[in-house]
This record gives sequence, C-alpha cells and structure tokens, in this order.
Amino acid sequence: MTDANPAAPAAHPDLGPQTRVVARLAAGVPDDRLEDPTPCEGMAVRHLLGHLAGLTVAFRDAGRKDLGPTTGTDPNSAPRPDIGPGWREELARRLPQLAEAWHDPAAWEGDTQAGGVALPAAVAGRVALNELVLHGWDLARATGRPYEPDDEALRVSYDLLAATPGGPAREGMFGPVVAVPEDAPLLDRVAGLSGRDPGWTSPGR
Repeated sequence: MTDANPAAPAAHPDLGPQTRVVARLAAGVPDDRLEDPTPCEGMAVRHLLGHLAGLTVAFRDAGRKDLGPTTGTDPNSAPRPDIGPGWREELARRLPQLAEAWHDPAAWEGDTQAGGVALPAAVAGRVALNELVLHGWDLARATGRPYEPDDEALRVSYDLLAATPGGPAREGMFGPVVAVPEDAPLLDRVAGLSGRDPGWTSPGR
C-alpha cells in the first residue's frame, strides 16, 4: 500500500481482522524461535508474546470499562513480560475477547484506563489497534514471516502516530522517528513513525 494520503478510518474501527492476523502469526511461532531477538530492544520473541498476552487483557478490560489491576498497571514498572505453559491457547482465547469488547459501541464512549493512564475510550481503542499492528510487525520480522495487517488497522496506526507530537514524550512512547520516503508503502511509514527501521531483519537468520 503506497497511498500518500490514506483514507480516514471508521469512527469505531473493527479490531477483529487485526486480532486474527496476530493470532495466526502467534500460532505459527516455532518453539525454536522463542529466544530470537525482536525489533523491540531487549525483548526476545517470548517476551514479545508475553507482552501481547498482557495487553490483550488490559485493553479488553479497558473496552469493558472493567477498571482495576489489569488496566491500572504501568507496563514500564512491571517485570519483563514472558510466556508460560499454554501461552498459545491463552493468546488464542484472549485476542477474540479483545475484539469482542471493542465491538460494542459503548466501549468507545466516555473515558477509560489502560497502562495506568486515564484517557478517552475512543483513543484507547485506537491505541489498542496500533499495538496490534506494530507488534504484529515485530513478531513477523523476528520470525521471518510475511505480514499483511488489516487495511483499516494500518490506517488507524498511521493517523495515531502521525498526529503524535515530537519531543521527549513522543520518544518515550514510540522511539525517535526513523525517516522513510513519503512514497514508501504505508506499512513502512507506520514502522518509521513508531521508531522502527522498516528494513530490520533478525540477526543471523
């Protein structure tokens, strides 16, 4: 996709297609790739999968307005995420629950909480979708798999990242922007806006 000006996403984006993309990627991760590095500094594949397992619960509960420890914990203050026994089944169960929570129009109304931060629910839903897009890319690159995110989810990510102002706060959230040509595919531009190098490949693979 190379649109210079991607179309605006729907008011209430559907998280279902992108959760299914991520679920397929996660299900196909071989056990011998769990220790491989990812584009996320200091995180192996197993840690990325653990992060995905945690964020699906946090944003599911944020959509349900079920606020508590799952939505009130700053992930930066928690131990490094990891997987445990049954992680494949866990992710396969949690990802559809995330999509279902945000399928309810009420999920997008009012305020909610995620990662210990109070924010408008309409923003939280988009942040959740952006997380799925970016970490799907991370997982695909780390394991050498092809990646085609949902088109609407990709547009949501682009709009969210392009609207994020510069400066230290932005770098704390996503990392410094990596320059990418304006005519590059939209996925490459999204990766660059998030602080990722679109050309990243797993070392030694």
